[in-house]
Amino acid sequence: MSRNLIFAAIFTLILVIYGLMNYYIGLRGWQAVGRTLPWLNVRVYWTLLWLAAYLYIIARFLRNMVPLAAERWLVYVGAYWLAAFYYLFLIVLLLDLLRLLDRWLKFIPGPVKASPALLGWGVIALVAGLLAYGTWNARNPVVTHYDININKRAGQMKELHIVMASDLHLGLIMNNRRLERFVSMARELNPDMVLLPGDIVDESVRPFIEEKMAKTFRKLNPPLGIYAVPGNHEHFGEDSNETFRYLNEAGIQVLVDRYVKVNDSFYIVGRDDTGHGRKSRKALAEVLKDVDRSLPLIMLDHNPSRPSLQEAAEQGIDLQLSGHTHKGQFIFNNLITGRIYEKDWGYLRKGSYQLIVSNGFGTWGPPIRIGNRPEIVDIVIRFSPTKA
Repeated sequence: MSRNLIFAAIFTLILVIYGLMNYYIGLRGWQAVGRTLPWLNVRVYWTLLWLAAYLYIIARFLRNMVPLAAERWLVYVGAYWLAAFYYLFLIVLLLDLLRLLDRWLKFIPGPVKASPALLGWGVIALVAGLLAYGTWNARNPVVTHYDININKRAGQMKELHIVMASDLHLGLIMNNRRLERFVSMARELNPDMVLLPGDIVDESVRPFIEEKMAKTFRKLNPPLGIYAVPGNHEHFGEDSNETFRYLNEAGIQVLVDRYVKVNDSFYIVGRDDTGHGRKSRKALAEVLKDVDRSLPLIMLDHNPSRPSLQEAAEQGIDLQLSGHTHKGQFIFNNLITGRIYEKDWGYLRKGSYQLIVSNGFGTWGPPIRIGNRPEIVDIVIRFSPTKA
């Protein structure tokens, strides 16, 4: 069976399971509150629910076929339903499990059992409150600061000030206004350089072009430059090389399994992303074969997978900067990312190897964060030779 057929089969199975979960939510919603709205026809109810459920996917299929404003509206509505669906499913499932237990334990008060509509409206209000908070939270990033020591000489440099931001996901939702917010915050920190470890563009480069985001990026202009690596979303796009070209025009040097020597003092190493079935990238030893290992090695690698951490430590990387995880983006998802990754957010040190994982500045899908704050990472590195 070909890879395309396997992908189609898996995608179809996911859509069916997703549809059944939406049916479960919709059925419980109609049973709880539908009859309290005499003006709402059951056919209209289900039509609206199914439209909301699949609108995000429909918008993806219509990419570049409708005006950008229309595509943005479809994506927004569909993305908010995804967030609502996530929490509605968890809450409704929990309530049904409690009802099942109550058959034997009899712990639910009688008035609660007699008022399913009140409970239903309470669930809707709770989810609406979560979405409202998550929207506000996603639009109010914080600055996270790290002081790092690297026990190597870096030419005449004693200190390096870096601003790092992962997962901007610039596109229909993370638009130019959000990019302007990032640029403004980064400029206030006055860094020597800006590093972007992947998922800068959210699949399609069309919004980046039409909203003239390159012009916004050029306002950064740090003295030692802006460097980036691809994430999985740059490779999701129609043509990743076209995306890299527009990023380069914005003053961002994209490093794909290569390095640059900066100020004759240290190296920035950029790794390609290999997620989602893409071909294997170069071995890190091959990428680093001509570097002067007496100088500091700072590496950008979008995905902080366990193998990449091990390889980086073995090859003498001094500091790795990563993103990708979003720390789950929604609370409870962090329980999954915390198991998948050795470090899904924050700082890790193993001997001379150090790692910083950011939960990202932007969002994927729903423009919502619950359980973590979007961030810009402010890093001050102090260089010093190892003492004898």
